[in-house]
Amino acid sequence: MASPPAPRRVCVTGGGGYIASWLVKLLLSRGYAVHATVRDPSDPKNAHLCRLDGAAGNLRLFKADVLDPDALAAAIAGCKGVFHAASPVPSVKVADPESEVLAPAVKGTLNVLQACSANNVQKAVVVSSTSAVHFNPNWPQGKPKDESCWSDRNLCLKNEDWYMAAKTLAEETALEYAEKNGLTVVTVCPCVVLGPLLQPVVNTSSEFLIYIIKGGPTVMNNMLWHIVDVRDVADALLLVYEKAESSGRYLCAPDRVSTKDLLNILKTTHPDYNYVNCDNDSDLKSIVTPITSEKLKNLGWKPRKIEETLFDSVKYYEKAGLLQDVVGCPCRLPHPFHMATDK
Repeated sequence: MASPPAPRRVCVTGGGGYIASWLVKLLLSRGYAVHATVRDPSDPKNAHLCRLDGAAGNLRLFKADVLDPDALAAAIAGCKGVFHAASPVPSVKVADPESEVLAPAVKGTLNVLQACSANNVQKAVVVSSTSAVHFNPNWPQGKPKDESCWSDRNLCLKNEDWYMAAKTLAEETALEYAEKNGLTVVTVCPCVVLGPLLQPVVNTSSEFLIYIIKGGPTVMNNMLWHIVDVRDVADALLLVYEKAESSGRYLCAPDRVSTKDLLNILKTTHPDYNYVNCDNDSDLKSIVTPITSEKLKNLGWKPRKIEETLFDSVKYYEKAGLLQDVVGCPCRLPHPFHMATDK
């Protein structure tokens, strides 16, 4: 009897992260063999990966940092595809932007892609962010922002928006490398990512929603938020990898909701929490430029409704005890979301 074919083998960098964990889970469920890079395979915060269905036979954890080319090369060896999801998302103000944010994002991306070329990888998918899209003061007012819209990296650096600058520079680096070196690279730009967690460490965007639910001390502006479910981001990443016709960048931002409407959705199903106070009742949908995900939807992406995302998020937070008050641990809004309280 002939042996069964070997499973398709791919690498996921930053495998223990929020998006990456769901991607690893999805890949294993589809029969892929996965190499996942983590800083320390023995760290308990990565144990959830080994408990995923299918992990026993098809998941290998590799100790690798994106700034270590040799470790990356070892993790990527033998893989036909690579998903680059490792990138810092600081929840507090950083002391050294270059070493803490910019270098891991930009140089790290370049290291991953160079390792892909050295190992004859067929396709690389890079997780970017709508932070690489939003900040474009020259974009026509009212025109939906699509894949041709880029954040102004020089203005981001000038304004010390380090995360926004890092994601913009990293994505530009990825696409420029692809063009110059003949590597097939596709980028996906998620917006604010919410939904249940697989990893034990609470990520920055989840901290944002927890702050809203628990009623942090600072009044929030009635801003407009683009929100996507983490499970839909994983679906999008696998979709662009498997579709031969995918190319360039894809914006992953299906839902647009104001702070006021976000609170109303949450209060409908979970009325008993304190919730943050929202200042300003203006209808921002008419004045804030939307983002379109039509290119991704035309590829076959079908995201779930925001109501499901929020309900499942709260359900997870409750089960994990994340909505309980802890003495000595005040509820704080993560630093990247401070613009929501600026006057």
